[in-house]
Amino acid sequence: MIPTITAFERSPDRGKGLARDMRVRWALEEVGQPYDVRLLSFKAMKEPAHLALQPFGQIPTYEEGDLALFESGSIVLHIAERHAGLLPENANARARAITWMFAALNTVEPPIFDRALCTILERDKPWYEQRLRYLEDSIRNRLGKLSDRLGDAEWLDGGFSAGDLLMVTVLLRLKGSSILDEYPNLSAYVARGEARPAYKRAFDAQLAVFTAASTG
Repeated sequence: MIPTITAFERSPDRGKGLARDMRVRWALEEVGQPYDVRLLSFKAMKEPAHLALQPFGQIPTYEEGDLALFESGSIVLHIAERHAGLLPENANARARAITWMFAALNTVEPPIFDRALCTILERDKPWYEQRLRYLEDSIRNRLGKLSDRLGDAEWLDGGFSAGDLLMVTVLLRLKGSSILDEYPNLSAYVARGEARPAYKRAFDAQLAVFTAASTG
């Protein structure tokens, strides 16, 4: 059965691959699973039909038969557990890969996402500069430890896993910033993720949606 995911009809990231459906698209491409996409307007995301699938009115969702999931990390884990290619077979290595999934979303992503929101929504506030410094210090604290742990390895724990997939999508939000550039091994790590054929297919699919919406 071909799963259906939801995505923005007009993505606020302007097709840069930062919307969270990108994680799900990439995971599906990595495991070779075809999928359908249902595009939603911001209005439709707040209507009862979508709220029945995603109680917080966000994207993505994932539907497969009578199964409906929300939260990108949960969806990626579901895909990884049911298809070969994103989690190691060894039980301990598998557990470590899942740990990195949680680390990406729970430890590394929050200050990065908050910084992105701060630069958009709080620029005119009197506390903007102080809050921005605080968030960037928090980000550097996380990235420094991540950089030390990665060292000169290609991926976080052996071969590429769902942990790397999520970590790369988190770090991509800093791409082009001076912060990520301070950690050359992390910049190279992100570039390796972007170079994967599955990532490129997912990126092109998401960009095509934005391009069509912009020209339609």
